[in-house]
Amino acid sequence: MKKKIAILGSTGSIGKYTLDVIRKDKKNFDIILLSANNNYKKLIQQAKEFRVKNVLIYNKLFYERVKNSLKRNKTKVYSGDVALNKIIYGKLDYTMSSIVGIAGLQPTIDSIKISKTVAIANKESIICAWGILAKVIKKYKTSVVPVDSEHFSILELTKGIENEEVEEIILTASGGPFLNLPQKKLNQVTPRQAINHPNWKMGKKISVDSANLMNKVFELIEAYKFFKFSKKKYKIMIHPQSYVHSIVRFKNGLIKMILYNADMKIPISNTIYGKKNYVPNIKKIDIKILNELNFEDVNVKRFPSVKLINKCLNLDDLTPTIVNASNEVLVNLFLSKKIGFLDIVGTLSKILKDKDCKKYAIRKPNTVKDILEADSFARFKTISICMR
Repeated sequence: MKKKIAILGSTGSIGKYTLDVIRKDKKNFDIILLSANNNYKKLIQQAKEFRVKNVLIYNKLFYERVKNSLKRNKTKVYSGDVALNKIIYGKLDYTMSSIVGIAGLQPTIDSIKISKTVAIANKESIICAWGILAKVIKKYKTSVVPVDSEHFSILELTKGIENEEVEEIILTASGGPFLNLPQKKLNQVTPRQAINHPNWKMGKKISVDSANLMNKVFELIEAYKFFKFSKKKYKIMIHPQSYVHSIVRFKNGLIKMILYNADMKIPISNTIYGKKNYVPNIKKIDIKILNELNFEDVNVKRFPSVKLINKCLNLDDLTPTIVNASNEVLVNLFLSKKIGFLDIVGTLSKILKDKDCKKYAIRKPNTVKDILEADSFARFKTISICMR
């Protein structure tokens, strides 16, 4: 029987990688839904290739173009903030949730309600609203698995392991394109340089986050929220080759790590196939890479973003939401050349000290609306601070 699948954010990098995996094994999959925000041309192309039953283009401006292009394909076209259960009836076997940013929160919640398994590549959902997600997951008995390479690896390394057995959990970071750049030159770097990641082909926003290690700050918060281990056990380590994705040191003296090529299709394939562990075109072990692996501690002066970790974990519930929203605004300002590279983290530090932000952060988020209100406030506040 074919697996019924939905891919939210199918035109983004994770969505395209997911379709790459399915493309090699089309006969075993039935794609019920693909969604995109603005990239309607790619969405149309994907829908035709995979004979998709439904597509959702969030931006209403492109609805007619998509509908007209898919008229002959018997594909139903939806637009705007449509709840997934208004499109899909019955249970899906698997949903990839890879919409970028806080916009992916409600679709992720919706997908948990109608899917047996949800693979989450939308870290904002976990960072900002894990308390809400956890309740929905429990109610609908959905299996939720992380797709980020670090979290996928931690999941594999800690199956059946209790908190008391673990001494340390290490998330690796490549260090990005500026790892060896003289620190005095960091404020002169351009957006073009920042998005040129040495190991991964990613979107602009996540590439900038990788360059200043904000992505690792968010990933550590995500790991703490998702897993059951003490916050003090998590650590970041620089590993330029991106071959080792996570390391777990146990109290019995053993150290385990997961290694694989910098290829997102590997964790995606494993979340889709489970025990079958089917990975298309899997590569042999590269002895040369193994012989060149190296690691180093994070230089806090070069990557001051790591100072934000304790504040996000130890301050109030909405602090991660505020930091995440502010960071999105600041990255966009940097990409449009309105602020410098170092201004991103510098402004985030100011945000956390702001009296109004502190008042917002202490609120208890019980609904998606609460999360979105904090998100909107943080964006407005960030712009206000940058305009001073």
